[in-house]
Amino acid sequence: MQLGDARKLGQDTQEALRKRAIKLVEVDHKRVDETASALGVARGTVQRWLKTYRTQGETGVSKKTRGRRSGEQSMLSSVQCKIVQRFIIDKCPDQLKLPFALWTRKSVQYLIQHCFGIKLAESTVGAYLRSWGYTAQKPLRRSYQQQPQRVEKWLKEEYPSIAMRAKTEGAEIQWGDEAGVCSTCQVIKTYAPKGKTPVLRQPGGRFSMSMISTVTNRGALKFMVYEGGLNVAIFLKFLGRLIRHQKKKVFLILDNLKVHHAKKVQLWIEKHRESIELFFLPSYAPEYNPDEYLNNAVKQRTHRERMSRNQGELAKHLRSTLAGLQKEPETIRNLFQAPSVLYAA
Repeated sequence: MQLGDARKLGQDTQEALRKRAIKLVEVDHKRVDETASALGVARGTVQRWLKTYRTQGETGVSKKTRGRRSGEQSMLSSVQCKIVQRFIIDKCPDQLKLPFALWTRKSVQYLIQHCFGIKLAESTVGAYLRSWGYTAQKPLRRSYQQQPQRVEKWLKEEYPSIAMRAKTEGAEIQWGDEAGVCSTCQVIKTYAPKGKTPVLRQPGGRFSMSMISTVTNRGALKFMVYEGGLNVAIFLKFLGRLIRHQKKKVFLILDNLKVHHAKKVQLWIEKHRESIELFFLPSYAPEYNPDEYLNNAVKQRTHRERMSRNQGELAKHLRSTLAGLQKEPETIRNLFQAPSVLYAA
């Protein structure tokens, strides 16, 4: 029986035929034409199998994984792949004068065509990105005005000096920040039948409350809720509350809000220098303030289980949320586990 083209057979069948042919010729000393006739394949096919066996041994006639190997028939060379990966890691598209803000499949597609003259489908670009271990992620926000050298000095010199002084003088380091919580803050998701988006009824008007707080890496939280924006009078009122029942001197670390540097504040601090001292983070670097992470938790919790229908209810709910967090020192300590504030843990 003639099998025809043996390449159309399954891999296991092909391997069995090759090994049977080798045995008939090499062990049983059959002629090539007899072996080919017995197996139903062409004489040239048996000769090719024998040549492979005699040069490569058993491995040469064993079955192999089909399909192209990794990197074969790839549109981009390994060098080109490395160049694209380095651009994505080190640069934003606009830094390369590309008309995009973020790295998406479309912007990477544009980059490859711009650099190498190779136009790939977006799906192919996505396949490349997955093979490199790249995933779509929500980017962290950083200000263009942030000065890396100033941040490095804060991390390596200034904060370690503050921490050493606090230890020597028995002071407590507190991190402070302000935030606004409004009635239109995003709420968490809710369950509903598939395809039937639920409707959240809420007041038509927008109202808000403000908060100022401090946290420590030991899990302590202090806060004050107020209306409107922060001014010197409100800030001084909070500082007075902060030191009223404080047994240790407070080293308070803040951002560079204009109110924090006001002349009246400086005079007040000088008058109470035995109880409190202010320090300031580098400009445009809120991610290095642990209290910044408290704000997100507060906004989510305030709207999680109750809807505020007016400003009075919002103030009540905000105070309740903050008071609850005061009883959760572990939650406050966990704020210091974010990568950018581990230095303060």
